[in-house]
Amino acid sequence: MNKTVIVGGGAAGFFLAVNLKEMVPTMEVTILERSQRMLAKVEISGGGRCNCTNTFANVSDLSQVYPRGHRLLKRLFKQFDYRDAYQWFERHGVRLTTQEDDCVFPASQDSHSIINCFLSEARRYSINIYTGARVGSLEDLTDYDFVAVCTGGSPRMEGLQWLADTGHEIVPPVPSLFTLSIADKALTELMGTVVDNVHVMIPGTKMRSEGPLLITHWGVSGPAVLKLSSYAARLLNEASYQVPLSINWTGWHEPDVLTALQNVAAQHPQKQVTNIAPCGLPSRLWAYLTAKTLGERSQNRWQNLNQKELNRLTNVLTNDTYQTAGRAAFRDEFVTCGGIALSSINPSTLESKQVPHLYFAGEVLDIDGITGGFNFQAAWTTAYVVAKSIAHEAELESAHITSCL
Repeated sequence: MNKTVIVGGGAAGFFLAVNLKEMVPTMEVTILERSQRMLAKVEISGGGRCNCTNTFANVSDLSQVYPRGHRLLKRLFKQFDYRDAYQWFERHGVRLTTQEDDCVFPASQDSHSIINCFLSEARRYSINIYTGARVGSLEDLTDYDFVAVCTGGSPRMEGLQWLADTGHEIVPPVPSLFTLSIADKALTELMGTVVDNVHVMIPGTKMRSEGPLLITHWGVSGPAVLKLSSYAARLLNEASYQVPLSINWTGWHEPDVLTALQNVAAQHPQKQVTNIAPCGLPSRLWAYLTAKTLGERSQNRWQNLNQKELNRLTNVLTNDTYQTAGRAAFRDEFVTCGGIALSSINPSTLESKQVPHLYFAGEVLDIDGITGGFNFQAAWTTAYVVAKSIAHEAELESAHITSCL
């Protein structure tokens, strides 16, 4: 009987273990988790609801949602994609629901639906699970026929050194998916303000994103900022998270914003400028932006604004620039870019090119997405492909042994 050990009891590790047992019931499968808690990231993801995948309905190219690893995932999705993941969970008793933003959650709105599914399937298939089990070298795993590393993202290079020692190229890990700090008291006093359609970018680069933005007591957050942090993870790290940040509060082009301001001035000439917010902006934000741009003249009536002042308001609405002062964690989740270089693995099986029968799945690979749902889908896809690869290899070896008898 073949034996497989899975290093890491997280999302990828459990998904791999369950699928491998379904494919090869005679396989002895063991999960080794270094901490005392399994599936910890699954539990806290999505605010405890677990955004387990996405419909990909508005994704025309995987590079839009996977800054790193999109070419590999495009290939692997032919074996197991988001539709397969959706059906897998429903088939295993986890009813799912899709939000308007295409994010998929358990219908229970509780991450424990996913966790309980994995633990129940693990018990049903008699998968061995050991917590507090630290692995420091592949030599610790010589009793197993197949090894799958699913340790997740490592915040430091030291966590990947044991894999580098076996000849694998490591892409240095850096944080991804985080919010940005801005030391502007007048801005942060607007904490809790949400602007729905914002474009953010780092001037002088191609790094940009769009979506809702949330002003916090430390700076800015929300999908627009999180996506930008993912796209620009390495650039921001190299700049010590201190870069100029340009915000288009409207998501519109300058001529359209100028026209909107002129229309407001024509329709409400006697109204005070701060009292009529254009482009659907929150009133508190508009009051802040007008005071910042016009000073005391923000208390004037719209009919008293001259063309130069309308141009200045247009500029602040479409190109409001701040200096970031650092990064902040997002809901205690830690996502990294970096890990095992994709050049070190077979792109069809995810087997190591350096060590036979050694496989990688999940965030330990240099693959990461712009939100939790895309990261989980990468975990499900890579874990399934590894399970299928091990099952196929075990079948070939069994057939070879039988033919030699």
